[in-house]
Amino acid sequence: MQKVSPRQIDYPALAVQIRAWAHELGFHAVGISDTDLSSAESGLLEWLALGMHGEMDYMANYGIKRSRPTELVPGTLSVISLRMHYMSPKARDSWQVLAEDERAFISRYSLGRDYHKVLRNRLAKLAEKIRGVVAEFEGRVFTDSAPVMEVELARKAGLGWRGKHTLLLSREHGSYFFLGEIYLNLPLPVDAPQQEHCGTCTRCIEICPTQAIIAPYRLDARRCISYLTIELKGSIPVELRPLIGNRIYGCDDCQLVCPWNSFAQISVEPDFAVRHGLDDVSLVELFAWDEAEFNAKLAGSAIYRIGYEQWLRNISVGLGNATKSPEIVAALRSRVEYPSKMVREHVAWALTRHDD
Repeated sequence: MQKVSPRQIDYPALAVQIRAWAHELGFHAVGISDTDLSSAESGLLEWLALGMHGEMDYMANYGIKRSRPTELVPGTLSVISLRMHYMSPKARDSWQVLAEDERAFISRYSLGRDYHKVLRNRLAKLAEKIRGVVAEFEGRVFTDSAPVMEVELARKAGLGWRGKHTLLLSREHGSYFFLGEIYLNLPLPVDAPQQEHCGTCTRCIEICPTQAIIAPYRLDARRCISYLTIELKGSIPVELRPLIGNRIYGCDDCQLVCPWNSFAQISVEPDFAVRHGLDDVSLVELFAWDEAEFNAKLAGSAIYRIGYEQWLRNISVGLGNATKSPEIVAALRSRVEYPSKMVREHVAWALTRHDD
């Protein structure tokens, strides 16, 4: 196929073709935006200045490149934002798992294959399709893997609006989806943003177990259970441990309570199907995994990146919050002399929760 020079491109027609290719590759929505994120930059800088990113140094390391796509990838003229549903139809009801404190709750986005790998592969294929018809095409793909303001870009591209919990929301599809982007050197026609539809609702703020959503559209990551169980590498603050409950990897409460998720779509993507029964498994069973079993079962999962030590730390907290039973106490005692100081400290804390 003969490639077309950027000067000869029918950009509206190319945008239509890109949407068709994206749907063929399994994406459920596509939007296009320009690169101007100036309206969001001051909020980002203030959030960083207040230290609300906690120990996520990568949030600050690239400075304003996060809010200035053309500085991150010189020559970028527009951004394609894409959405892919992840909710597995066979995952056990989240509220039921949360209500049974001896079970382990794992955020539903991480029950299957690592989404970074799935989306990056599809985004690369889409970029290759564009490269196949456009001469001098330059594009770079991202999926939660670089200093990219993906929610703001998706909002500008008309894929939804930013909810009060800071996640992207769609009237038709809720929020159970992944986002990916392609920065490209083509001036594609942009889409119009959607109106916001949160209204006076504050359910996400009220439900947060640790009150991490300190105001509408403002999240203090240092209190967020997703941060505490995934991003934080050291000891979890003692005062927050009882609030974590049985959530050992991430937290979905703000999404579970959102009215718009009554419209959430189920994923038919095999890669996002539940693996190893992680949607409904006991804390004791997971705590019994040795490191080899952790590595084998969670290879290819987003959970794998936290490592075995952090995995045991998180489950220790869950066991400390569970209703006392001989099985739970025995499980904790089995790790009292574990080599990791961090794990031992969390196990000791958990055992004090079960003292008579």
